[in-house]
Amino acid sequence: MEKKSSLLFIFQKETILVRKNSPVTIPKYSERDSIPISFIRQGEVGSPKGNGHFWAEAAAEEQAPSGMEFVPLRGLYEVLGDALFPIAGQAFQLMYWRRTTRYCSSCGQPLQEHAVDRAMECSTCNLVIYPTISPVIAVAIEKDGQLLLARSPHFPPKRYSILAGFVEPGENLEEAVAREVMEEVGIEIKNIHYFGSQPWAFPHSLMVGFTAQWKSGNIHIDEKEIEAAEWYTPENLPSIPTQASISGRLILNYLHKYGY
Repeated sequence: MEKKSSLLFIFQKETILVRKNSPVTIPKYSERDSIPISFIRQGEVGSPKGNGHFWAEAAAEEQAPSGMEFVPLRGLYEVLGDALFPIAGQAFQLMYWRRTTRYCSSCGQPLQEHAVDRAMECSTCNLVIYPTISPVIAVAIEKDGQLLLARSPHFPPKRYSILAGFVEPGENLEEAVAREVMEEVGIEIKNIHYFGSQPWAFPHSLMVGFTAQWKSGNIHIDEKEIEAAEWYTPENLPSIPTQASISGRLILNYLHKYGY
């Protein structure tokens, strides 16, 4: 149900439409008829966070109206904050799921919305497809007060972060943590403890954070997913992720532990 405060998250590829205010703002749903953009698809954000808000997808050729622009969603955390950024992320995840879930993976027929659940359904073979959620572990590893940070080739220039990776079929989360660390940097870890979790809609991950301690071994990078890795003290940290991600929060937790 539309509310006066309802927002309309309009996406184009990996970007979102905002007003060029200071700070930028998301357009309201009540303004939709005054925004001269045609939508490919649209829907409600709904629970758990976005009740009352809506999403839409604009075609690649659509131009941003005067006073508005399409900007990368990832860079809006500082503007949207802890309350609104997760809702925008949920809206993006739903949009991406609808964009990539249009035909039945079993028989190839077009899908339609399920009458009750948040799902897509095939009227030919009755297959029901729910939104994709991929669990990803992230782990902050310490050794003698130092934190292990690594660099992936797809990171921004000079950016380092903690290790992370997708959970494989048949693994529990702790097994995934140990395997990813061994695969990427060749060390054994111990004292694996849960830290927290975070939905991360790029495009459909659930980040699960852990802390751990070095057990044995020297750093030996895989040279595929990791191009550099090193132990860092709080005084000599390189460029790190912001608090928008659980990786950034795990690093901040490490710094707070040592009084920084």
